[in-house]
Amino acid sequence: MQSEKNESTRKSYFVSISIIGLLFFIFGFVTWLNGSLIPFLQIACGLNRAEAFLVSLAFYISYTVMALPMAAVLVKTGYKNGMVLGLVGMAVGSLIFIPAAHTRIYAVFLIGLFIMGAGLTILQDASNPYVVVIGPRESAAVRVGFMGVANKAAGIFSPLIFTALMLGGISQYSPANLKLMTPAAKAAALDSLANRLVVPYLVMAGILILLAVMIKFSPLPEISEEQERGESGSTSEADRVKTSILQFPQLILGAIALFFYVGVEVVGGDTIGLYGRSLGISFFGKLTSYTMAFMVLGYIVGILTIPRFIKQETALVSTALLGFMFSLCIMFTSPMDTGISKALIGWTGAAPIPDSVLFVALLGFANAMCWPIIWPLALEGLGKFTKIGSAILIMAIAGGATIPPLWGLLSDSYSPQLSYWILLPCYFIIFLYAWKGHKIRSWHRAAAVAG
Repeated sequence: MQSEKNESTRKSYFVSISIIGLLFFIFGFVTWLNGSLIPFLQIACGLNRAEAFLVSLAFYISYTVMALPMAAVLVKTGYKNGMVLGLVGMAVGSLIFIPAAHTRIYAVFLIGLFIMGAGLTILQDASNPYVVVIGPRESAAVRVGFMGVANKAAGIFSPLIFTALMLGGISQYSPANLKLMTPAAKAAALDSLANRLVVPYLVMAGILILLAVMIKFSPLPEISEEQERGESGSTSEADRVKTSILQFPQLILGAIALFFYVGVEVVGGDTIGLYGRSLGISFFGKLTSYTMAFMVLGYIVGILTIPRFIKQETALVSTALLGFMFSLCIMFTSPMDTGISKALIGWTGAAPIPDSVLFVALLGFANAMCWPIIWPLALEGLGKFTKIGSAILIMAIAGGATIPPLWGLLSDSYSPQLSYWILLPCYFIIFLYAWKGHKIRSWHRAAAVAG
């Protein structure tokens, strides 16, 4: 009897993990399309770099605006129905791309992106804490790491698919060629370019609706209150002593660290295309795949080493220091030489890229395990506050709406390469959380540490 019960529990666990892994693949596919969509819309809508990064602003700011309302919805609907609702919301956002492409009105694209981000918000609200609490806390980073592999594997494929479908013959839309056209010919050419989005986003909407139906009728179990609370020690503190989410410094400081982490992650994935285009790289639409490939490699290294050989917090210190170093390399490595690139990735058959662009891609390796590590550290001991705590962490995704547009403004005003200095303070803040911040359990102690 006990053996049969254990076998049933194992099957339920693996089914649940597989379903959530599929959702993380969808997150990645939709999210990392932005890296290729930004330079595409820059051409189709006639934007400068700062304006093009409103894509990131519209998409990621929805997490901040919608995280708490969606958490309240999740309390009412439960995890499973919340995931269904999120997929439907993403499908609606995808469909808005159809009138946006027909009219070539940038604001309509941004509305579609905001709605897709809102759908992703409830999916993130539901799935991230689900992965953390469904198994042992000490291996939570590994489970989230596996989800990250699914997420970033999708991030490798989505720019390649986007480039194949959307960017064929893109050289005819160069600024020099467009300048030679009459206003009518230019408008017709750009309309034709924008209309390439219609069929892919219609197909995406259909796939999202199909997934919503599959999740609705799947055996995905709800998480019990006991699972959310975790071990009894942390349950006692959360349930009997603390009365407000603001009484958890590890969460608030974790949200701050996550804000800056998401900022640097999106910079690594979304700016590489524009930076590559500024250097004359013809396959700029594929460059996000380089960042995602290094990110998958970072996840694999993390999964193999945490917690077997290295503790979660120690790994976070290492990733912050590595990101700091790669940021300096971006700024001070030649934007023309390809020697390091050929040595590091030439054997794969991938096209060589300038060394400074390679270090932008390497940010993916540095960033990989930040999200999987910060989540369990920040949620530790929250007990009944887990859902609202997760919403606070989801709000921190607004870092992706803030830091990349700042890079865009700086690169328009100064140099795209030197504008990567904006990453340095971000990695420093992540380092502080890894070193001290995650250990703090009272604001009195936080003040003492600051003093």
